[in-house]
Amino acid sequence: MALRQRLGEVGRRSFTSHIRLSNTKKQRGMLLSVVIPAFNEERYLPETLSSLRAAITSCRCSVELIVVDNASMDRTADVARTFGATVVHEHVHNVARVRNVGARSAHGDALVFVDADTVAPQRFLDKIAEAMSDPACIGGSADIIHRARSRLLRAYFKAWRWIGIKLGMAQGAAQFCRMAAFGTLNGYDESQFMGEDVDFYWRLRKLSAKAGGYLKFLDDVQVLPSPRRFDNTAIWRTLIWTNPVFIAPLRKTKAVWAGWYVRPPR
Repeated sequence: MALRQRLGEVGRRSFTSHIRLSNTKKQRGMLLSVVIPAFNEERYLPETLSSLRAAITSCRCSVELIVVDNASMDRTADVARTFGATVVHEHVHNVARVRNVGARSAHGDALVFVDADTVAPQRFLDKIAEAMSDPACIGGSADIIHRARSRLLRAYFKAWRWIGIKLGMAQGAAQFCRMAAFGTLNGYDESQFMGEDVDFYWRLRKLSAKAGGYLKFLDDVQVLPSPRRFDNTAIWRTLIWTNPVFIAPLRKTKAVWAGWYVRPPR
């Protein structure tokens, strides 16, 4: 049985029905839909979108950019449109829900999730297209490098990066998967306000194993999230809030995550 059948056609039908955007200069076939959740990101979004536009020029397949404006009070939506992105809106502050809304607006064969403050290298999208050209590849992630100002935090994130790779964890700053797989999993778990990206990746890994496929970790492609949150937060708070041991029992309690949803640094 074909891999796509094992993933379940119902998943694809629930998240996409037709292709709206294509680039005739690219090869016909796969379309990548890049989904970017954004809340008051007019300051950082231009660099992110600039890097993605550069990556599109080097990508072997067509790409659409979708920015999900999460009730921003600044010019986030206007900035996104300036870069040719499609803008959709979601008022509920829940990043899992915001990503899901973007996915439901997408028309691609594969979804790529990028955070609004994350800079991608020029080969980022083409490497994803290369990985997804293998029908057995269900999804994966690029390598994520955190460059906090604090030496302690840099060492801390480097250690967690190593642990994450060994345990098969991946953050939402640069995840990708087939549309069919996303639909089969019903997307990100909207009951979680933190750690929803790692949860999704673990579920994606289980699905790929059941379907006889695999996930691809792009260890030669590194994306760079902004360190603003860590540079503007007490080190002890960062060490607690980013620790999976702390996150796990509180991931569904929104009040705990005010630093992400109510008073995020900008």
